[in-house]
Amino acid sequence: MKPFRFGVQSYNAETPQAWRDKVKKAEDLGYSAFHLADHLLGPGPALKKCNHPVQGLAAVPAMAVAAEATSTIKVGCRVFCIDYRPAAVLIKEAATLDFFSGGRLEFGLGAGWLEAEYEALGIKMDPAGERVTRMEECVKAAKVAFAGGEVHYDGKYVKLHDYESLPAPANPNGIQIMIGGGSKRVLTIAGREANIVSYNFDNSSGKIGPYGAQSSTAELTAQKVAWVKAGAESAGRKMSELEFEIGAYFTVVTPDPDSVNANFAKMFGITPEAMADHPHAYIGTADQICDIIQDRREKYGISYFTVSEGNLEAFAPVVSRLTGK
Repeated sequence: MKPFRFGVQSYNAETPQAWRDKVKKAEDLGYSAFHLADHLLGPGPALKKCNHPVQGLAAVPAMAVAAEATSTIKVGCRVFCIDYRPAAVLIKEAATLDFFSGGRLEFGLGAGWLEAEYEALGIKMDPAGERVTRMEECVKAAKVAFAGGEVHYDGKYVKLHDYESLPAPANPNGIQIMIGGGSKRVLTIAGREANIVSYNFDNSSGKIGPYGAQSSTAELTAQKVAWVKAGAESAGRKMSELEFEIGAYFTVVTPDPDSVNANFAKMFGITPEAMADHPHAYIGTADQICDIIQDRREKYGISYFTVSEGNLEAFAPVVSRLTGK
């Protein structure tokens, strides 16, 4: 099995120095990756419709500053929305981030999902099938671009021709591509194409709410693993070749996990038992959370766990124990 890795996801910073300090602290505490999300909305009616946290920083420049402030931690985005930039622009930006970070980029891609954000930004939100096809084409085009030589890719939505994509990847094994999502088709594509598979909710509702949590119970996550495996096998790949990541969205370091699980369960309309087993939930003492993480790796093959910035310090003992750092 893959060794444990841990990431932190952040959306905001009060000052430029606070941002640099936060990334450096994550690195010093042994986290292996620091992620943004790719959302654009500040407070307002559109954000209320999404029920999503405010994102105060644009992903690409914030990732660049994070890379500049550190030396070993990987930087990434969980995940870039393929509809917010032309594919060629996003690929170029990714290659440049990889160049300046010395090969520390994790290039996450997703099909987009926040309906009210699309509306607020004046971006047409195509049906899910079209968005997922565009995402798959963006992944394939990125692989062509990162391989060197002239780029020639002719998809239905992504068409790139007659130029070399620079800069080249900093590492001989190229740029690691993460694909994130919760639907059958996205995860099947991830099994075929990704280096890192990010298990997420089924976000077809277009906003954050109980449905997302209900779509990612233990039973349904096992189904997601099967979809990834089918995709991998269709491409002649082994699951051992892939790395599996999950957002530890419901992480609370506490001596009273039962009460916290009960509160989350009521919020999401599931049983406390289902909440305790929920693959996105890590609730308990540091020792109990370590046991939960080890169990999830055994059950689902997940070895890479990303917590929110609010848990940066409280979760650090878990990182230290399971990575030896």
